[in-house]
Amino acid sequence: MTPVSLRIREVQLFERHVTLRLPFRFGAATVTQCPQAFVQVRAEVHGKTVEGASAELMVPKWFDKSPNLTHEQNFEQLREALRNARTAFLATPDALGPYAHAQTAGDSAIAVSVARGLPRLVAQFGTALLDKAVADAALRAANLSWVDGVVAGALGDPWSAQLRLARPERVVLRHTVGLADRLTDEEPGHDPQDGLPATLEAAIRHYGLHHFKLKLSGQIEADIHRLTRIGEVLRRTAGDYRVTLDGNETFTDATSLGRFWHTLRTTPALADMLQRTLLLEQPLARAVALRESIASLGIEVPVILDESDDHTSALDEGLALGYNGISSKACKGIYRSLRNAHRIAQDPRLLLSGEDLTCQAGLAVQQDTLLAASLGVTHIERNGHHYVDGFGTAPQEEAQAFAAAHAGFYDNSATRPHLAVRNGQLDLRSLHVAGFATAAMPLWRSLQAIV
Repeated sequence: MTPVSLRIREVQLFERHVTLRLPFRFGAATVTQCPQAFVQVRAEVHGKTVEGASAELMVPKWFDKSPNLTHEQNFEQLREALRNARTAFLATPDALGPYAHAQTAGDSAIAVSVARGLPRLVAQFGTALLDKAVADAALRAANLSWVDGVVAGALGDPWSAQLRLARPERVVLRHTVGLADRLTDEEPGHDPQDGLPATLEAAIRHYGLHHFKLKLSGQIEADIHRLTRIGEVLRRTAGDYRVTLDGNETFTDATSLGRFWHTLRTTPALADMLQRTLLLEQPLARAVALRESIASLGIEVPVILDESDDHTSALDEGLALGYNGISSKACKGIYRSLRNAHRIAQDPRLLLSGEDLTCQAGLAVQQDTLLAASLGVTHIERNGHHYVDGFGTAPQEEAQAFAAAHAGFYDNSATRPHLAVRNGQLDLRSLHVAGFATAAMPLWRSLQAIV
């Protein structure tokens, strides 16, 4: 089919305050609260109005990790990227396919944001949300699901026809272990007493977990000590487990990374964990990651990029320096994920991983999960359900609407819906609906406008 041609008529930006039930520490940042951004697009397709939507958490100290900026300044950066994207998409007078909108309005918005001093990873955020919402509207207009629409060419991107998209029914959940997370039930610390697990040990029991993502601090002695403690818990409770390691840019150069890896592989207590490690994610700071080769460091597991993925050639540049793949995150853009998946499909030695940025219940977690799983990712980091209680501050009416529309994806047996994690897996069958992974919408009147 030809791409669905849309004329963008209206773009509304919103946010909602999100309070975390547990502090989430990654790298040098600890997050206890932040806003979630929402985009609502109304477009005209053959004289009819269609709606599309998307959402992403505005996480501080990830898109821009400058220590000189406050969390609120980070939030405002992301709002600015959204405003610039709104202006660019509304300024496009023609009816275009979703990918054509991304190539014109999206690229223009990123250029404006960068010219105004925003880092490219921040600048991409606004366009990424608009791209998801426009794709949602196009798929609804065509009455096609994400997988069927992409395969049929509804988005108009150049990679879909060559990709063998899966129609996944399930995906393994990879549980995040943040740097502030309690590991055992006996360990002192904060417990919100809300009926949800507050420790790694409790989460394994509650969800049947067997895949884990372990955050590193970049401090070798502290990391080795914590990994050893985590390994003890996993050996005792998680069966035939697997882990990934996330450096979160905490190593300043390849030399320090090499020292860490040497210490890791020569620590007897970590030998079993190392054999079960699937990948190491973005260990080097983005300022040096694509300048220093890691090929000679002797790292036995695949090393992938994440935060360095702020331009279209990032993956190819990384492969030349010894990296083995890259992450899919909807907050970096659906077309970036499609492009990288196409490149990785050409070489069986490379991998595409699925990583989270505390995707919240509703639009964000549904769209991001289906995006990655449809591209062949078999285990995906999900952490929003652990750090936020269900739908958080969303109205009960909204939570129940999503739970009813996606009964297998959410567990509504308690007083409030939560992500349904059974035997360490998510049931994706209810996400294969017309549109981009959702048959429900936020309660728009409950959100605060971003003007």
